[in-house]
Amino acid sequence: MNHSTSKRPDLLKGDIQATMKQMTVPVLFGMITLMSFNLVDTFFISMLGTAELAAVSFTFPVTFTVISLAIGLSIGTSAVIARALGSGDQQSARSDGLAALWLSAYLVIALSIVGYLTIDPLFRLLGAKEDTLPFIHDYMDIWFFGAVFLITPMIGNAVLRAAGDTKTPSILMACAGLLNAILDPILIFGWGPVPAMGVAGASLASLISWLLGFGLILYLLMVRRKLVDTGHQPFAEFIRISRKILHIGLPAAGANMLTPLAMAILTALMASYGAEAVAAFGVGARIESIASLVVLALSMTLPPFVSQNYGACAYDRIDTAYKSCIRFILRWQLLVYLGLAACAWLVADVFTDDPLVAQYIRYFIWILPLGYGLQGIIILTNSSFNALHLPLNALQLSVIRLFVFYVPFAYLGGVMGGVIGVFAGGLIANAFTASLAYYWFKRKLAALSISGGV
Repeated sequence: MNHSTSKRPDLLKGDIQATMKQMTVPVLFGMITLMSFNLVDTFFISMLGTAELAAVSFTFPVTFTVISLAIGLSIGTSAVIARALGSGDQQSARSDGLAALWLSAYLVIALSIVGYLTIDPLFRLLGAKEDTLPFIHDYMDIWFFGAVFLITPMIGNAVLRAAGDTKTPSILMACAGLLNAILDPILIFGWGPVPAMGVAGASLASLISWLLGFGLILYLLMVRRKLVDTGHQPFAEFIRISRKILHIGLPAAGANMLTPLAMAILTALMASYGAEAVAAFGVGARIESIASLVVLALSMTLPPFVSQNYGACAYDRIDTAYKSCIRFILRWQLLVYLGLAACAWLVADVFTDDPLVAQYIRYFIWILPLGYGLQGIIILTNSSFNALHLPLNALQLSVIRLFVFYVPFAYLGGVMGGVIGVFAGGLIANAFTASLAYYWFKRKLAALSISGGV
C-alpha cells in the first residue's frame, strides 16, 4: 500500500460521482477489449470449419457453468473483503483474500476432474454427435486442465476491486486477451516450427494467456500490494471464511445461471413463430449485450463501494451512490435507445438479407431497448443486495424478474400480439420488476441503517 495508493479512489470519503466514474471507466475498457478478443477467437475457429465451430459452441454451457461459479465466488469475495476494509480491518481482509483463492482453486479443480472424466456422456447429453466429439475433446481436455488458472485471476481481480482498484484488473484482462489473440492463429494454423493444432491450439492459446494472468495476479496480491496473506491458514479459519464467501457466492452463482435458463425458454417460445423469429432474437441478444455494457460495468464497480461503506456504516453514502447510478443509467440508456431506434433499418440490414428477419430485428430494436434503463435498475439493485450481504434477496429478485414477470409476460404478449407482443411483454415485465427492485432496496437499506447493519 505504497505511493500508488493516493491515485486509487477513496471509497469512504471521496466525491461519490467522481469515485464511481474513476472506477467504472477502466472496467468498461476491460470489458470492450475482452469482448473484441472473444470475437477474434470465434473468427479463427470458424475458419477451421463448421464441425469445429459447432464443437466449440457445444462447450459454452459447460464452461459457462464453471465461470458462473467463479463469478459467484468473486461477488462473495469482493463483498466480504470490501466490508472488512470499510470497517478498517486490514488483517481480516488479507485472510479473507487468501481463503477465497484456495476455496476457488479447490472447487474448480474438483469440478474440472468430474468434467474431464464425463466429457463423452455429458456432451452426448447436450446433443453432440460422434463427428464433433473428437473436436470437443481437443478443446475441453486442455480447458479442464487449465480452468484453475482462469478462475484464480477472476478471484484476484475481485480482491483488487474490493480495495477500490478497477484499473489493474482491466489492464490484466486486456493483456491476457491480447496474448490469446496473438497466439490463436499461430497455434491453430501453425507457423514456422509450431505445428497446426486446430481446435486444441485455440484452447492452448487460452491456457497460456491464463497462465500469464495467474502469475501476474498472485505477484500483485501477495508480493507487490500485500493485499492477501501467503501460504494457507489453519483449516478451521479457512472453513469459517469459506462459509462467509459461499453464503453470498452460491446464491449469486445460482442467480447467474438463471439467465441462460430463461433465455433458453424464450428461444423456445420464439421458435413457435418460426426460424426467422429465432434468428432475430439471437441478433437482439447480441445487440443487448453491447447496449448494456455501461450497466454491466457499473454492476461491477458499485458493489465494492456499497460493501466498504456498509463496513463503515455510511448508509447515506450508499443511498446517494445507488440513486445517482440509477439516474445516470436511466439517462444513458435513453440516449442508447434513441441511437438504436434511429439506426434500426441500418442495423437490421447489417445482420440479415431476409426481409422477415430484418422486420423482426427492427421490432426488437424499437421495443425492448426502451426498457434497458429499467433493466439497469434491476441489475444494479441485484449487485447492491449482494454487496450488503443480502444474497437471498438478490436471488429472489432474479427469480421474480425472470419467472414471475419476464417469461410469463412475454408468453402472454405472444398470445395476444405475436412476435411484437413477446417484445412488448418483456418491456412491461422490466417496468414492473424495476419498480419492485427500487422500493425493495430502499426499504432494506432503511432497515439496515436503523438496526446499525446487524
